[in-house]
Amino acid sequence: MAKVKETLVKTTPPGEDADDIGEIRDIVGFHLRLAHGAVYRHFTETFAELDLTQKQVSVLWLVDDHPGIAQTGLAQRMRMDRATTMAIVNRLEARDLLQRGKSDTDGRKQTLHLTVAGKAMLATAKEAIRAHEEWLKSRYTPREVAVLIELLTRLHE
Repeated sequence: MAKVKETLVKTTPPGEDADDIGEIRDIVGFHLRLAHGAVYRHFTETFAELDLTQKQVSVLWLVDDHPGIAQTGLAQRMRMDRATTMAIVNRLEARDLLQRGKSDTDGRKQTLHLTVAGKAMLATAKEAIRAHEEWLKSRYTPREVAVLIELLTRLHE
């Protein structure tokens, strides 16, 4: 299992005037940026030993959930352009975590499958994700988590 750190290291420690942020306190985007930074830092700490990015973990998980998925289907589900998706798939394939194959139904498409090493890496990553999610959700009640997911979904859909 990946080593999970309990503390979150801030990039800049708050000073004595940290709470005095003026009108920016009411800017939703400012708080989203700070929240994203905190979540990203914790994710990075949690996944340091696995050497995986958030997008790489998502690709492994989606390919596991949809064996034989085409890169275009993967890109659509992740809301990424095809070039970015291809770059991630190339990196995972180079690490022998993912393999491309030929589609049985469409000769123009390549299918994606996890390798044995990819399945093992995903299992380890899922343990780290559970720890990361526990850290994140511990700040909220179950009802607040549901509301937060609903509100964030409105922003990205």
